[in-house]
Amino acid sequence: MSNNLQTITSKLWAMANELRGNMDAAEYKNYILAFMFYRYLSEHQEQYLVENNVIDVKSGESVNKAYLEQANGDDLKDYLEDISSSLGYAIAPLDTWESLIHKIDNSMVIPSDYQTIFDNFNKNAELNKEAMKDFRGVFNDVNLGDSRLGSSTNERAKSLNRIVKLVDSIEYKGEDGKDILGAIYEYLIGQFAASAGKKGGEFYTPHEVSIILAKIVTNGLEESDNTFSVYDPTCGSGSLLLTVQSELPGGYKPGAIKFYGQEKNTTTYNLARMNLMMHGVSFNNMTLSNADTLESDWPDGPDEKGIDRPRSFDAVVANPPYSAHWDNRETKLKDPRFSEYGKLAPRTKADYAFILHSLYHLNNTGTMAIVLPHGVLFRGAAEGTIRQTIIEKNYLDTVIGLPANLFYGVSIPTTILVFKKNRKIKDILFIDASKEFEKGKNQNKLTDENINKIIETYQSRVDVDKYAHVASLEEIKENEFNLNIPRYVDTFEEEQTINLDEVIKLLEQDKEEIADLEAKINEQLKILGINV
Repeated sequence: MSNNLQTITSKLWAMANELRGNMDAAEYKNYILAFMFYRYLSEHQEQYLVENNVIDVKSGESVNKAYLEQANGDDLKDYLEDISSSLGYAIAPLDTWESLIHKIDNSMVIPSDYQTIFDNFNKNAELNKEAMKDFRGVFNDVNLGDSRLGSSTNERAKSLNRIVKLVDSIEYKGEDGKDILGAIYEYLIGQFAASAGKKGGEFYTPHEVSIILAKIVTNGLEESDNTFSVYDPTCGSGSLLLTVQSELPGGYKPGAIKFYGQEKNTTTYNLARMNLMMHGVSFNNMTLSNADTLESDWPDGPDEKGIDRPRSFDAVVANPPYSAHWDNRETKLKDPRFSEYGKLAPRTKADYAFILHSLYHLNNTGTMAIVLPHGVLFRGAAEGTIRQTIIEKNYLDTVIGLPANLFYGVSIPTTILVFKKNRKIKDILFIDASKEFEKGKNQNKLTDENINKIIETYQSRVDVDKYAHVASLEEIKENEFNLNIPRYVDTFEEEQTINLDEVIKLLEQDKEEIADLEAKINEQLKILGINV
């Protein structure tokens, strides 16, 4: 993080904490992040208006003033339709960020203004049918009536005004003139997740873990003219999807990557929509769904020949809720995601349901990386049967043990499982990275060195003493398909042999030194006239 970005984010975080008072961080994020997004959309629209000569801006005139004067009356609808056809959304002149700031600065805001702005945004989001699902309702989680903002409508409006002014004070450009808005947004998401504890873990995967998953699913890829597709079935805030983009060669080229994600929690789903667009992802290149992944499978679609087939992706990344409850009624055995494995994941542990769902949507040349608790490696019964079938199908490629206390609100150690469907080899790489980390006050962290060692070991695929082992299928069978990492990676350190004679000798020396010291102290006490 650059010094400029560090200064901006630290200042913003301190001010945000002061403004939120007694409001929970997990809830307050909805205000700060939503208004940051609204400012981004408004300023992005201004840029479009100028670059495409939609309005005529005179010398010395602000874009917003020109927009207010020219897009009014009967012409307003035409302007909004023009903007929406390109951007996927449209903001009316009186609802722009600059218009809102003008109202606040001149004490013209009335309590209903904020609701009007968001209602108008939803209404205009319907102008572009293709983009409607990406924009409509994105601000619905901004609770304008929360009593913690103030006991009256006027007090709540004043609180919202302060938040808007705070967001307006953010410098969106770095020292080099480049847009750092996405980086600021990502930083705040991480800070809110850390402050929210267990709730934070519901919407954010620590960046260091995201980097490992992203490097794995893009390993060996080169820059290509083909569009790369990545899917996250429990996408949270979308940060993991964005990290894949950063690791994909040429990933920032327009249209180089298409993002697919599904998220059950509506608030978090809205956060993901904002996060991707704040990082410059066009609505044309993202398809996010607000649904329960295990109940509402990702929709299938027609292939290039127009034939309906299961939707599959070049990469699947996931950090699903650990050992979640799910409805494993027997009819799900007919679901094509689970039918090949003969068993369903237990009702109280949906881990293998997420694995099988993700595998189903991985294409034959892609890579999947998923984070789960260690229990998936050794638990028996139905999970043991599913695990054995996956191994016999030769889908499991690598097992990576991570340190404990990496995730928000979850202190247990976790494991990354890597899957491929086109494997030519029949062994499994085990990496025990559980002991290599930087200890933090509340949470452990993986350093760049720790991450690089994991990735280099993954790439080289050779035994590393007390760190990694390539296990043959025969070894796996001998262990009855139990994948518990200590069975394959011996990290035992022999304790140093104790020389008892040397210890006795040192104790005698200590006794002599103590006796000599006591004698000197007694002599000094006698000189001082103190009887001992």
